[in-house]
Amino acid sequence: MPGVTDAAGPAHRSRPLRVAVVGAGPAGIYAAEALADQDDVPVAVDLVDRLPTPFGLVRHGIAPDHHKMRALADTLRRTLDHDRVRFVGNAELGSDLTVADLRAHTDAVVYTHGASGDRRLGIDGEDLPGSIAATDLVAWYTGHPDADRELVETALARAHDVVVVGVGNVALDVARVLARSPGELADTDMPQHVLDALAAAPVERITVLGRRGPAQATFTTQELRELGHLEAAVALVDTAGLDDESAVRAVARNLATLREWADHEPLAGSVSVRLRFFARPVRLEGTDRVTGVVVERTTVDAADRLTGTREIDTVPADLVVRSIGYQGRSLPGLPVDDRTGVVANEAGRVLRDGVASPGEYVAGWIKRGPTGVVGTNKHDARETVAALLEDAAAGRLGAGGPEDDLVDTLLARGAHPVLLDHWRAIDDAETALGATQGRARTTIHDRAALLAHAHATPRR
Repeated sequence: MPGVTDAAGPAHRSRPLRVAVVGAGPAGIYAAEALADQDDVPVAVDLVDRLPTPFGLVRHGIAPDHHKMRALADTLRRTLDHDRVRFVGNAELGSDLTVADLRAHTDAVVYTHGASGDRRLGIDGEDLPGSIAATDLVAWYTGHPDADRELVETALARAHDVVVVGVGNVALDVARVLARSPGELADTDMPQHVLDALAAAPVERITVLGRRGPAQATFTTQELRELGHLEAAVALVDTAGLDDESAVRAVARNLATLREWADHEPLAGSVSVRLRFFARPVRLEGTDRVTGVVVERTTVDAADRLTGTREIDTVPADLVVRSIGYQGRSLPGLPVDDRTGVVANEAGRVLRDGVASPGEYVAGWIKRGPTGVVGTNKHDARETVAALLEDAAAGRLGAGGPEDDLVDTLLARGAHPVLLDHWRAIDDAETALGATQGRARTTIHDRAALLAHAHATPRR
């Protein structure tokens, strides 16, 4: 087996290459997998996450009613069990650890902390009560420990008319979850308070707004079709742009699905979910809270330029959910470009002042932006790990850190890291809670409760 090298030149080390991967979502787990499964260099990977639980957006991003997609967690679990990988949850950069700490304890760091921020509309009234980001709603209905229950549940309690701004998959997730009947959500792993609030919500009408036409929408056909198969809702569509004959195959499938809904009418007793295109929000109305969305009709020319027509109308709204994209956020000590929302990099190598920073790497959305599907992160992570291993072989990582242990350092500082056995205790507790409610599992949303279950199991 080739020896690992350092900045001083080739040197066979008695210990493995130590790598910290920051973020235990798909990108981080795929990076850990790529490191652990190669045999050229012995490695020890610490998979560090600020949450007590792994799986990132698989747990707290994919809608709970998408059972097959959420089952990806079962595949990701295998990497957590690898003897070269150690899960270190409940350890946050900026409070429990710093970037300098990670660099001191490891030979390399791979940042994969994703893009948790939301993009803003930038219009008047956006900050009125009743106007929230899709990230707020998704965090709430997936049981994220940081979700703002009061914000979401207060807005939802009086939401007869909902406007969702955006025509990506997350926007359709939001519309679908709000339109589903209690029976359709009963077998999900949503926290019970989420199910109760959704069942009590007075939602009658949901309007999904897209600035451009249906041919420019970014949702997938599978996601779109689900709106047409809801028990207590009817899918409606405004017909502008549905006759586009120049669309590529994937878009043509979307248009064909939308055309099937063209003659649908609202049904008494059913939630209506209307997709409206060529509609740009220009202002949110209201004084104490949002009451409507002022919308301008738009056109798109042959060069794909969007222009307003000055034709204005107002869509009633008690709840407005903006879903126009995610934005990467910086970690203390790791800058993110404010415009692109990514860390400057070349093939995953972090660039500081335009120069590759030895031993620092990125993977996932913080590397390339919030694009692609979950599986896209696998190829992306492999590219980054290939760069890391190439740099290790060439002696570009710099001198390794001391021989002390990252977890011991956390414990000495009074932190409460969650290791694999602790996570298994949480997993067991969620399965047991679900069984009491006739479900496969119920997500525990409260951080204190998660940690109580975790640390009821001694560290091994």
